[in-house]
Amino acid sequence: MSNNCGVDDWGLGLMLNQKMIKRMISSYVGENKEFERQYLTGELELELVPQGTLAEKIRAGGAGIPGFYTRTGYGTLLEDGGFPIKYASDGKTVEIASEPREVKEFKGKEYLLEESITGDFALIRAWRADKLGNLQFRKSARNFNQDVATAGKITIAEVEEIVEVGEIDPDQVHLPSCYVDRIVLAEDTTKRIEFQTMTVPGQKSGIPGKGDVVIKRERIVKRAAKELRDGMYVNLGIGIPTLCSNYLEEGVTITLQSENGILGLGPFPTEE
Repeated sequence: MSNNCGVDDWGLGLMLNQKMIKRMISSYVGENKEFERQYLTGELELELVPQGTLAEKIRAGGAGIPGFYTRTGYGTLLEDGGFPIKYASDGKTVEIASEPREVKEFKGKEYLLEESITGDFALIRAWRADKLGNLQFRKSARNFNQDVATAGKITIAEVEEIVEVGEIDPDQVHLPSCYVDRIVLAEDTTKRIEFQTMTVPGQKSGIPGKGDVVIKRERIVKRAAKELRDGMYVNLGIGIPTLCSNYLEEGVTITLQSENGILGLGPFPTEE
């Protein structure tokens, strides 16, 4: 269970290449072509879960809550069932499909029942740990890490630095040691999924692709932009949807939030 499955040659991608994973519960397939290939050829089972729902399934599991109701996914395949979890080798025939969700009405609105997630092991990454296992995260690394740590029977934290007990101010402990069973000093702190993207002065962010592909994608982006109203706080995810902000109606100002929870994103930085 992970937001994604690493990249082709790093993290969970290594296990994927060795055919060591039977099923993934994830919100995001991108950045890993082998993940996509195995799923579409019936070699890998996939439960695709909306990202916020995945986070709450893990948080609820760590809090001892077996399930919860959410609006996300109502009126979609998540409600009705039938989402392809496993394809046959032809990439078309569905061998395993998702089950329908239970629906319940609260104050005139329908919600889907989601079951929580726990695991035998929780593998997380932190910035610093003291020798008791109290952890600090840096900035956006406080995304899934804290929730995941509480949902595992045994939590193993890989850290960039281990310090003496007392060196981390109690007010700066992001995850207390009661949730951490093992700490491992990282040998490699490279972040393979990160890459630098800059704004080139005078150059407008373009829609990727060529010919009809660009036309179709631009149509989708423009249509999505019409849903945005002045004053909204908006999480557009990653990739093409982010370009919606280039097509806002006159007088519409929005505040962008990233997947990592950073509120108030601006355009990509310039070189300086």
